[in-house]
Amino acid sequence: MEIGEKKIGKRQVASITYNGSYEEVPVLMGEIVGFIMAKGLQMMGPPFGVYFNSPNEVPVEELQYEVGMPFVGEAEEEGRVKIKTEPEQLVLSTVYKGPYSECGTAIGALAEHAYKNGYEIIGPPMETYISDPNETPESELLTEMCFPVVKK
Repeated sequence: MEIGEKKIGKRQVASITYNGSYEEVPVLMGEIVGFIMAKGLQMMGPPFGVYFNSPNEVPVEELQYEVGMPFVGEAEEEGRVKIKTEPEQLVLSTVYKGPYSECGTAIGALAEHAYKNGYEIIGPPMETYISDPNETPESELLTEMCFPVVKK
């Protein structure tokens, strides 16, 4: 697994923060994409998720996460969809190939790499969904896994 350091530039995102099952992710993503399209905004990259806890730590109903989509244009928040500007951030990154349910191995590898190479993890893991799960077999899905870091 190849792990590298990179910067994610400042970006404006439409997002929904949610508590509950990961099975809701496609519904939430659909809501965000619908919002962006209805407002005539331009999507600026693939959708992403930020995960604040893990099914290994809490019951499914207590899972906390945020899904979002970078975009360009002007929009006001509406309903569950919030608008924010994320600052530039340094991340450790790797691309995982396979089912979403097994991405945890990549998260563990990133955390170990950070520890062994003088990085401090300063935020929750983020997954960027490179492949469309409606068009790609589960075994072929590509997901970029990242941790925001600072060099010690």
